[in-house]
Amino acid sequence: MFTPKERELERGWPGRIDGDHVVQLAAQTLQAFFTGGGNAREHAEYPLDRVDLRAPVLRPPSVRIFDERGDFRFANPAAIHGPEDVVHLPTGVEEIQPVLRVAAIVGAGIIGGFTLMNDWHAPGLAGAKAHDFAISLGPWVATPDLAGRADVDWAALLDHAERNTRLLPGDVVAAAGVPQSPVGAGAVVELSLPPLGLLRNTVAA
Repeated sequence: MFTPKERELERGWPGRIDGDHVVQLAAQTLQAFFTGGGNAREHAEYPLDRVDLRAPVLRPPSVRIFDERGDFRFANPAAIHGPEDVVHLPTGVEEIQPVLRVAAIVGAGIIGGFTLMNDWHAPGLAGAKAHDFAISLGPWVATPDLAGRADVDWAALLDHAERNTRLLPGDVVAAAGVPQSPVGAGAVVELSLPPLGLLRNTVAA
């Protein structure tokens, strides 16, 4: 998802990165693009340095975050941040901990692609509120043939996530993560993993 720098759009447009350009796709959202089978007409083309990249899925239907034991917790879809967004410290803490994860974006019955996730953690808060305040996604979604992780059994994770329910296009399923060093206000946090790009956020009080 992207927004031309000269435009003010609430959620942006879906696009396909082609070298140093972004090609606009004829879909309302990434979920709509996946629901349509991953095919859409192409529109205008923009230089990559003239656009702002947005969270690939701004309001996912659900977010499931797996642990090392193979089970998951639900996360807050209203807490999604995109690349370059400011992440605010939750009330009552002076530090938060970035947690690097790879997340699958569900397409039409299959994995549509993979993106980076920063599953922010506030060790100073108790219970679910330690994870409830922010999740960063982006900067883009790489197709499964480019970004499949051999060290993650995605079929098993999705089978477990879908047991007795169903997954919808745009659902986010994240694998077990790698905690980073805690940071405070003013920190610029950069997480990267080829070919998923670099996810950068600034922490503010």
